[in-house]
Amino acid sequence: QVQLVESGGGLVQAGGSLRLSCAASGSIFSINIMGWWRQAPGKQRELVASISNGGTTNYADSVKGRFTISRDNAKNTVYLQMNSLLLEDTAVYYCRLLTVVEYWGQGTQVTVSS
Repeated sequence: QVQLVESGGGLVQAGGSLRLSCAASGSIFSINIMGWWRQAPGKQRELVASISNGGTTNYADSVKGRFTISRDNAKNTVYLQMNSLLLEDTAVYYCRLLTVVEYWGQGTQVTVSS
C-alpha cells in the first residue's frame, strides 16, 4: 500500500514563500510522475506542477516563474517551492503519485493573506 504524507503548508503573507514536501512510502514503481494539485473553495482541483522520475517538469501557467517543483528519487519525495505567493494561491494542496494507478495525499492548507 502506498502512502503520501504532505507537510509544509501554512499561513503566509502575500509575496512570501512556502515549501511543501510530500514523502511517498510503500511499494512504488520506479517509473512514475509526482505532482502537486490544488483546490480552492468552490473551484475544481487543478494541476499546479508535476515532475517525472526522469526530471521532466510541467507547470500551470499561473505559477510559472514563481513555483519550482523538484524531487529526490532516493527518498521518494517531491517538493514544491512557492515564491511570490498571491492571494489566489490560497487552496488545499494535494500531492499525487501516478504510476499504473494514482495515489493522493490528504492535502495541506496554504493560506495567503494580504
